[in-house]
Amino acid sequence: MSEKECSKQDDIKEYGQSILKDDEVTICLISIIGEIEGHECLPSNTKTTKYEHVLPKLAEIEDDKKIDGVLLLINTVGGDVESGLAIAEMVASLSKPTVSLVLGGSHSIGVPLAVCTDYSMIVPSGTMVIHPVRMSGTVIGAPATYDYFKRMQDRIITFIIGHCHATYEKMEELMMNTQMLTRDVGTILVGKEAVDVGLIDEIGGIAEAFDKLKDLIKANKKG
Repeated sequence: MSEKECSKQDDIKEYGQSILKDDEVTICLISIIGEIEGHECLPSNTKTTKYEHVLPKLAEIEDDKKIDGVLLLINTVGGDVESGLAIAEMVASLSKPTVSLVLGGSHSIGVPLAVCTDYSMIVPSGTMVIHPVRMSGTVIGAPATYDYFKRMQDRIITFIIGHCHATYEKMEELMMNTQMLTRDVGTILVGKEAVDVGLIDEIGGIAEAFDKLKDLIKANKKG
């Protein structure tokens, strides 16, 4: 195996990233899986996506003229809010075409990650869980904490509605729903339901995601 092939295998194994080429386009595939890790390291037996790995890769993609577009594969339970938003903001600011595909689930802070691309897809059995911002542990100073939660929640909703077709009121309604999750607050959307509320653009799989991204890349090159 050549040095280049070894490097590609290492990228897939360590970071869930790969460069895919054909005669027409070059696509960078990035996986957002498990839990989004923030400023604290999670246990070694936990599947994680480390934002300190993803952010430099996105910067590299933006700077690399050989890469035409990005395909984001998502199967995450959520995780660190600030880190998830940082990744989502950076993907959204790329000048190159981007497509996301929700496989399995895109929960909590995974929702902004699913909608941050130019076009979003979800498999029929894919799920999205929308709920209010949470924090574990004992918090001193309840009024200040509630204000912080409200501001954080507004940031998340504002980002989401800025990158999909759902309204602020609909997102807030889904977040604060008390009827669906047992002893909890929030909403589970499965496949087409996410499309119907305007969160996701289309039902589709990997073939449809590739086709859409290639169409966007061709349109971008012509433009």
